[in-house]
Amino acid sequence: MDGGFRNDHSSSHSTTTTMVARPDDEEMRNMIQGPGDVEWRYEMRRECQEILPNLWLGPFVVSKSLDTLRQLKITHIVCIRDVKEAFSVRPRFQEHFTYMVLDVEDNEEQNLIRVFPAAKQFIDEALASDGRVLVHCNGGISLSPAFVVMFTMQHFSISWEDALHYVQNRRYCISPNGGFLTQIKEYEAIYKASQAVAAYPPAAARSVARRKREDEDGDGDDREDDRKRALVSTEAELARDSDAMET
Repeated sequence: MDGGFRNDHSSSHSTTTTMVARPDDEEMRNMIQGPGDVEWRYEMRRECQEILPNLWLGPFVVSKSLDTLRQLKITHIVCIRDVKEAFSVRPRFQEHFTYMVLDVEDNEEQNLIRVFPAAKQFIDEALASDGRVLVHCNGGISLSPAFVVMFTMQHFSISWEDALHYVQNRRYCISPNGGFLTQIKEYEAIYKASQAVAAYPPAAARSVARRKREDEDGDGDDREDDRKRALVSTEAELARDSDAMET
């Protein structure tokens, strides 16, 4: 399937855009390298890791532990699953957390770019309200990491490669499939274009606005000329009337 989403206990807030001051180049390089004091162990793939402040990435098993979720103070959960996994990979504690459920196939033909904006809005709104978000799929290896890489890329305005390394250096086991990697690369151009459009109105719009101002100015000049011509015409008629009366 092409990928659909469902909100459970979702809020009705309007779209939120989180503006982030980008660190300088040296600080960003250090952040991409990740914490140097973490020794990755195999069993850590069954845990979740904090990728950005208050944004966690992990496998489904974490979302089944209410104690763990409470310990992490999670408030929002993005549950990403293949539709075939719906019977097991599903929200477990809807009375405690706000969920977004995304039915997305873990194959190279799946369109992530179409589904991602809704997930980004959900995460942005959660973080803006001081929430703590867990993003998970079944194994936390391919599906959910692809979304978090795209989110990180746009969050910091960095390249897809830097975003991938940033996330990998915090959750070493991630490995988005080839189709997802291709779309992650494509998304870099998409988000940069959207930022450029937001910063500067399109040339066509500026041109229309300029022509509108010129037309308004021109209309004003035309109205003044019409007024002057009408005044001259009226004076001429009065003069003719005066001559007629004298004769």
